[in-house]
Amino acid sequence: MIWDWIAEPLQYDFMVRALVTTVIAAVVCALLSCWLVLVGWSLMGDAVSHAVLPGVVIAYVLGAPFAIGALVFGLLAVALIGLIRGTSRVKEDAAIGIVFSTLFALGLVMISMTPSQTDLNHIIFGNILGVSDADLLQIAILAAVAFTVLVVKRRDLTLYAFDPTHAFAIGLSPRMLGALLLGVLALTAVVALQVVGVVLVVAMLIIPGATAYLLTDRFGRMLVIAPVLSAACSVVGIYLSYWIDAASGGLVVVVQGCVFALVYLFSPRQGVIGRRLRQRNALRSGGAAVRGHHGSA
Repeated sequence: MIWDWIAEPLQYDFMVRALVTTVIAAVVCALLSCWLVLVGWSLMGDAVSHAVLPGVVIAYVLGAPFAIGALVFGLLAVALIGLIRGTSRVKEDAAIGIVFSTLFALGLVMISMTPSQTDLNHIIFGNILGVSDADLLQIAILAAVAFTVLVVKRRDLTLYAFDPTHAFAIGLSPRMLGALLLGVLALTAVVALQVVGVVLVVAMLIIPGATAYLLTDRFGRMLVIAPVLSAACSVVGIYLSYWIDAASGGLVVVVQGCVFALVYLFSPRQGVIGRRLRQRNALRSGGAAVRGHHGSA
């Protein structure tokens, strides 16, 4: 019975492509999310994922691959945020809000002026079940580039996330490392577009890292836990979408959110319930020690 439940969706090529694509995107997004959570760039991930929309529309009109337009506008958004922050009194969070809301609104206006909106709506809300072999190859290449950069530069990026001052002291450039991380963020957002769409990309870029952060105090373990959990949640989400006939990208994010909620509540060290149980046990132990002291006196 269980085997039939697992095997039946694999009879269809579109389901196999969806599973492979989702796992690829989940792994690279989760890996990057570990650094985003440490640096505090959750809003930056949201900004880049929304700002790529005009690039997608332009690529659609020109008949070019969506990834090219999305990547160009993702990098443009990063550059504009840095420009506004560096040349004015506007703080980073305000600059992020200005850039991502303006570019996203521009994308919506462009969609309303485009004759056929079907493919563009898929980009907004995701269309993982419609991924072609060419799309899969494109996503795999982009993900491989992002994954390679993160793995090769993981020590430098980790030092930048924990202590930019020390990174500068030993000869590294925090500005260059920050720019590199933002570039990988733009690339990874493009990878996730086909899976969950523009609206939910930020979830895949934040939830895995936040979940792993509650499970371990060691960053090296975070880099393992986050991709494994994200890939598992993605597979469960795709299977659920097949069996209950619901939106695939949405279910992938819902499953990730449910896992985060469970970890938030029941994590042995950082979970809310776990902390309260430890506090209660500590109070009981302290009370017992006090009573024992008075009894011996």
